[in-house]
Amino acid sequence: MLNIKQFPYGKDNLGYLVYGHKQAMAIDGGAVSDIRSFLENNHLTLEYITNTHSHPDHTPGNKPLHQQTGAHILGFNELPAEGTLQLEGTRIHVMHTPGHSHDSVCFYFDDTLISGDTLFNGKVGKCFTGDYTGFLQSIKKLLPLPPETRIFAGHDYVMEYLDFSRRLEPDNPYIDTYLEKYNPNNLFFTLAEEIQVNPYLRVNDEKIAAILKAKGLPAETEFDRWQSLLSMM
Repeated sequence: MLNIKQFPYGKDNLGYLVYGHKQAMAIDGGAVSDIRSFLENNHLTLEYITNTHSHPDHTPGNKPLHQQTGAHILGFNELPAEGTLQLEGTRIHVMHTPGHSHDSVCFYFDDTLISGDTLFNGKVGKCFTGDYTGFLQSIKKLLPLPPETRIFAGHDYVMEYLDFSRRLEPDNPYIDTYLEKYNPNNLFFTLAEEIQVNPYLRVNDEKIAAILKAKGLPAETEFDRWQSLLSMM
């Protein structure tokens, strides 16, 4: 069983350290000094440095962490496509999820998904690639994960995104409960909780379709609804 430690940095970025008894892997490790302190205080060796995608706000820790620890940087081309990494005997599944960027990946292990800017708490990332079909398939790849899966995203945009959800679905009874659980010092929600409040995960929900139709947006097909929701970002 691996552990996860969240490290805020910058304005709203979230980086992570995945670790066992002796070894660790940094994912989007921009909080260099905090990560170094945690490693030293817990007698951990940093084995790998990697990222959920290559946008520069997610990679500033790569070089300094490598210089200070000697850990190997795993670039996108070195990550196994739809394969696994091993850390202390536990498999960390690498899921290629293009859409926000061409090289976006999510890391899944035990009951944990590190989702970067593919899936936020409360929304999905912006589709900078323009590949809306591919992005939809990436999100659909995550939905079959167990409902208790904890979603650790690449940014804390919760208050902004839940305001959007409330404006879209003012009668959604789960939004208040979701916000009551919001903890900016350790931010995650389960996949089940995300589905309750995140309209992008309910693209085939009749209620979402009706809302889009009422707004005069295309809603006939799954892709229509997906594209209509993305147009509202």
